[in-house]
Amino acid sequence: MAALSGGGPGTPSVAVAPVDLSARIDEALAVQALAFGLSDDEVEVRRHIVHRHLLCSGARALGALTETGRLVGFVYGMPNSRTHWWSTVVEPYLRRNGTDNWLDDSFVITELHVHPGFQGRGIGRSLITTITDSVEQPRSILSAIDTESPARGLYRALGYQDLARQVMFPSAPSPYAVMGAVLPLLRDN
Repeated sequence: MAALSGGGPGTPSVAVAPVDLSARIDEALAVQALAFGLSDDEVEVRRHIVHRHLLCSGARALGALTETGRLVGFVYGMPNSRTHWWSTVVEPYLRRNGTDNWLDDSFVITELHVHPGFQGRGIGRSLITTITDSVEQPRSILSAIDTESPARGLYRALGYQDLARQVMFPSAPSPYAVMGAVLPLLRDN
């Protein structure tokens, strides 16, 4: 368990630890809805997707928990498979760039979200480095909205590089970037 502090007086400390995300799906989706701006309808769609993902072989999840047990962030992922829906969408974009080999022998970060009130404290960094440190795959891939954002900055600082940009997912209004990093992820010096 990784303990994090910061945020000033009166801000609860947070620890990163394994969680049963299926049992805490409502809390996780509430964090995601705040962090990602999801509607109630989108949350319901995501509920089924998360449950399906967590049934995949090798899937794992971590939560960022306050001292009182409140979930304020989470990450989950799994070994990537070219048969997964996500892979079938991004593969043509990666193939165009000659980077589709990243779909093999990679751990995909499926979701990573931190409650807005707890962002900027290193929680996202701790979640992603802790989960990738525990996998057997030699590299990690993920997708992020294709804008310059704190999330993209974090991923770059950890060693993720753009593999494809302007990737369009069905029903997503904004393009995404697919990023990949060799494991272990980079750490601050």
